[in-house]
Amino acid sequence: RMQNSRSKPCSCPSLKLREVASMYFTLVAAFLVILVVALQGSAPRRSDFPYKVPLDPQGLLELSWNVSYPEQAVHFQLLIRELHFGLLFGMSDRGEFENADLAVLWSDGHNSYFGDAWSDAKGQLHMDSQQDYQLLGARRAPEGLYLLFRRAFSTCDPKDYLIEDGTVHLIYGILEKPVHSLQAINVSALHGGLQRVQLLKPNISIPELPRDVKTMEITAPDVVIPSQETTYWCYMAELPEGFPKHHIIMYEPVVTAGNEALVHHMEVFQCAAEFDSFPRYSGPCDSKMKPDRLNYCRHVLAAWAMGAQAFYYPEEAGLAFGGPGSSRYLRLEIHYHNPLVFKGRRDSSGIRLYYTATLRPYDAGIMELGLVYTPVMAIPPGEDNFILTGYCTDKCTQLALPAAGIRIFASQLHTHLAGRKVVTVLSRDGREQQVVNADRHYSPHFQEIRMLKEVVAVFPGDELITTCTYNTEDRSRATVGGFGILEEMCVNYVHYYPQTQLELCKSAVDPGYLHRYFNLVNRFNDEEICMCPQVSVPQQFYSIPWNTFNRDVLKSLYGFAPISVHCNKSSAVRFPGEWEKQPLPIITARLRERAPRCPPSPEPRPAAPIPLHLGQLRRD
Repeated sequence: RMQNSRSKPCSCPSLKLREVASMYFTLVAAFLVILVVALQGSAPRRSDFPYKVPLDPQGLLELSWNVSYPEQAVHFQLLIRELHFGLLFGMSDRGEFENADLAVLWSDGHNSYFGDAWSDAKGQLHMDSQQDYQLLGARRAPEGLYLLFRRAFSTCDPKDYLIEDGTVHLIYGILEKPVHSLQAINVSALHGGLQRVQLLKPNISIPELPRDVKTMEITAPDVVIPSQETTYWCYMAELPEGFPKHHIIMYEPVVTAGNEALVHHMEVFQCAAEFDSFPRYSGPCDSKMKPDRLNYCRHVLAAWAMGAQAFYYPEEAGLAFGGPGSSRYLRLEIHYHNPLVFKGRRDSSGIRLYYTATLRPYDAGIMELGLVYTPVMAIPPGEDNFILTGYCTDKCTQLALPAAGIRIFASQLHTHLAGRKVVTVLSRDGREQQVVNADRHYSPHFQEIRMLKEVVAVFPGDELITTCTYNTEDRSRATVGGFGILEEMCVNYVHYYPQTQLELCKSAVDPGYLHRYFNLVNRFNDEEICMCPQVSVPQQFYSIPWNTFNRDVLKSLYGFAPISVHCNKSSAVRFPGEWEKQPLPIITARLRERAPRCPPSPEPRPAAPIPLHLGQLRRD
């Protein structure tokens, strides 16, 4: 989201002309010193920039970064392995080059320049009147050019992107010809793309691993990556016979060297214990040759996405696997993203589990929050911002949680293709207490288990409310809830301890009230539409003429109608009690949305590019 949609104008202190001039020349001198030192320096230390991701499929652009919460800033290091005549790097709401916030390096063939820019709705570039991408250095090394720059999370600039928790869509474009000015850059003609990352990694202490820790690698068996853009590869693995109960206390990715830009995300699932055996399989997950029984391998043990680091469990908890009542069978799923359609590339990527036989005090659990997978929750076509909400009610937590409560330490948000935002909020006695997890630039193409910045305590009687926002502007008929990729979900898988019997705490609108809605639509519609009980709910939604009245009434229905609550044990059996036609939770006090903190501006930076002496740039 561009910052002007959220931030308020900052009142910046006025400065005397002499002070301005003094600061300006001091700043220029400082930049020259930095650049001279930087251009003579060696490659930066890896520890300075702990997070790393390839930006392009060929791995020619590599981004590393660190996060300073005291400074409220991100420091970027961009390695350009093959520099042509510059590049664009930046952020936008969904990865578009329009309405983007950009750092630009460009050359006219003789001189090079760096500047903070923005693009308008037509993709035209403009030099930003406030230069908030602060260049810290540029250095050549045998592997390429390193560009170092800094950016505050939030600025006083309405043209800037607000860096916040959750997914950030990074964009890049390579300049293959010299340009004489920033305005001469044609965004539509660039060779570019996007990469999704979680920029604001949590600043949490890493627990020490025990002495008896062991590792197990669940990896693909030297597969040939299919020569197509998108592949989901499934591989079955199994634990040794008689493998006793252990705790997983950490896991990390194992990515085959050279495939860093192709391995998009990976997950390890444990299979259902009710089956004694599972067939061996290694192949595409959507293949007709895949055995149906693999669909019963859905319990997530580990999930990693590009740009993520190792995942650590809290010192007092671990994820149990092995032992009685636990399946020996595991399914590895790897998403290969191969837009350049490389052929014959072999891969043995996967996930390395760190586990211990010395069990920690608590078993960790995974609980599903949000909406039940049912077609009664639907989104009309042509919506740009349609909201659905799922409730884990006070009645369910009162019954199912221990008196001392539970502690949520990680979360994985999930929707299908229409999902745009997901937020889970903890409410107590009708008052919102804190955000459990929020992703306001959510992408269904980038899902990972994220460690929370702070552990969230949930007590009996609390409510967990999960809200999903959808966009169906490209669809011509209603999108209903369900398992299909063109159906929708709204889920937050929260990781917590101590494990309880509560595995699923979700809701859906009461079916009786939805039937009344269909009757109302039928009564007000000119043409007779069959809203008969024998017609399925999806078919009834598909036959609705989506005028303003029918849309507004459906929104209203979801906002007031009673709900069916699923307060389920791991066996998919509900806890005892009355769960139908339950009232919606009443919220009397909502959390205030924090106003973005604009950094102080002790020195003004002129709206002019910074010249860089990089020598003659490459001509093909």
